[in-house]
Amino acid sequence: MSRKCAITGKGKLSGNNRSHALNATKRKWNVNLQKVNMFIDGKYKTVRISARTLRTLKRKGDIVA
Repeated sequence: MSRKCAITGKGKLSGNNRSHALNATKRKWNVNLQKVNMFIDGKYKTVRISARTLRTLKRKGDIVA
């Protein structure tokens, strides 16, 4: 299972760790994925969506928690 939001497609970001000496080592920031049961095509399915997307859907009233 990939670390991507099922709705927005938002994935991991990459960048550098920086020490006090400004040495750069690669690192990544993973998306905050949450498992949510959603009503899709007439039945409930468990999907992994980002916390930001979940917040937006709750605000718009598409998900009632």
